[in-house]
Formats: sequence, C-alpha cells, structure tokens
Amino acid sequence: MQIDGYSLDAQKTKMKAFCDYNEYEIAGEHEDAGKSGKSIEGRVSFNQMMEDIKSGKDEVSYVLVFKLSRFGRNAADVLATLQVMQDPPELLRKGRFVDILL
Repeated sequence: MQIDGYSLDAQKTKMKAFCDYNEYEIAGEHEDAGKSGKSIEGRVSFNQMMEDIKSGKDEVSYVLVFKLSRFGRNAADVLATLQVMQDPPELLRKGRFVDILL
C-alpha cells in the first residue's frame, strides 16, 4: 500500500535509515499489505507482532510506524493496543530493539 507517495519499499528504506541513525536493532518487520487500519481483525502480521510483544519475544522496546494510520484508525483498538504495549515491565528496561509496522 502506498502512503502519501511512498511505496512499501520506500517506507521500509526510510524506517531502516531512521533505525540505523538511532542505532536501533530491528527485531522484526510487520506488514499487512492491502489491509485497512480500520480494525486489527484480520491483520495477521499486526496481531503476531502484538503476541510477540506480550510474550517478551525479542525484547522489543519500540514499535515504529511510518504513519499512525497504519497502526490503526479505530480509537478503541489503538488505545487497547497501546495499553498492552505498556503493560509488560520488560519493555521499560530493555535495550534498543524495535519492530517496524508497515
């Protein structure tokens, strides 16, 4: 899916450059191409990312999104997801591992 003139490849390139600049190690890339951000239902990669975060897999500290609308457009989903991300205490003390959501 193209966002504001940026293909998925262009989005990935920009996000990876940001990670390189900030010395973030990319733990994973999650892409639900062609899926709407209206709901988290049916977004297999997004939901896998959330399961990985809940389980502490890869010790992820940050989730980077190219544009907030790719994270979600449903306020209830976004708030619930952000709460899940804040709950695991290991997220507060770990290093600079990131997941990229496209």
